[in-house]
Amino acid sequence: METVLVTGSRGFTGRYLCAALAEKGYRVVGLVRGSASTLDEVQCDLSDPAATNEVVKRVRPDRVVHLAAIAFVGHGCAEEFYRVNLFGTLNLIEAIALHAEHVRQIVVASSATVYGNVDGERIDESHCPLPVDHYGISKLAMEYMLRTWFNRLPILIARPFNYTGPGQNEHFLVPKIVKHFSHGYSKIELGNLDVARDFSDVRDVVEIYSRLLESDIHSEVVNICSGRAISLREILDTMQDIAGYSIEVRRNRQFVRQNEIRRMAGDNSKLLRLVGSVPTKSLSETLYEMYEAERPGRLQKRSLCV
Repeated sequence: METVLVTGSRGFTGRYLCAALAEKGYRVVGLVRGSASTLDEVQCDLSDPAATNEVVKRVRPDRVVHLAAIAFVGHGCAEEFYRVNLFGTLNLIEAIALHAEHVRQIVVASSATVYGNVDGERIDESHCPLPVDHYGISKLAMEYMLRTWFNRLPILIARPFNYTGPGQNEHFLVPKIVKHFSHGYSKIELGNLDVARDFSDVRDVVEIYSRLLESDIHSEVVNICSGRAISLREILDTMQDIAGYSIEVRRNRQFVRQNEIRRMAGDNSKLLRLVGSVPTKSLSETLYEMYEAERPGRLQKRSLCV
């Protein structure tokens, strides 16, 4: 039985990925920053090189999926983006090189935010990255660091575009919208309604991660995306159809980020060449499942804005 080390295993993506890999028959070890609560977890702060070395030496993984990161763009501390996303990744890679030289695949999650504002219909991997915030810059710096290891370790860099699904934290935009409808709120405050993103379902993304992990593809960067941009207005329209009522949208300038990326749609041609056809759950189906999972029962619409 091969051992897969998954960093960020308690996160939104990590929970789905660990379950999927366990179903495939892997021994899955989750690396968590807090206290380990099960036999399948190990505690480690990746910003601590000695602790990271000790954990990798003990686990000796056959494969690795590195998800751990400061992933919320609105996170308030700029320094943490680099300490975790860049140097935490470096500590992990150095530990793998020292103590798990037999490793067969390392899949590292970067982000499509490295592209920044790009003119054109769909963004492929050849576009010059121009990130506009600390999250995107820290991820791009991480990518450049990883490239220096391409000739020594089997590393594959994934650039996922936006994705969502049941269980995502409501400080992200889509779960926030879904919660307002599922709880019957009559009003919602949002920022720019004209932004558009390439959305996938988290379970589809996890299936793609699994295929990349089991592949022999190394020293590559690949988009994970659906190939279509969906606007915030379309999401609101879909949720109004699902919930059966219209919500009052109030624009709050505080929710409009400086240098906000206006439109982002990915080109998944390379992904399809590498792993074949990929699952594509429709966003409307995902939104409906999120709505049903969040719904506390039949509630009367409340005049409340959160």
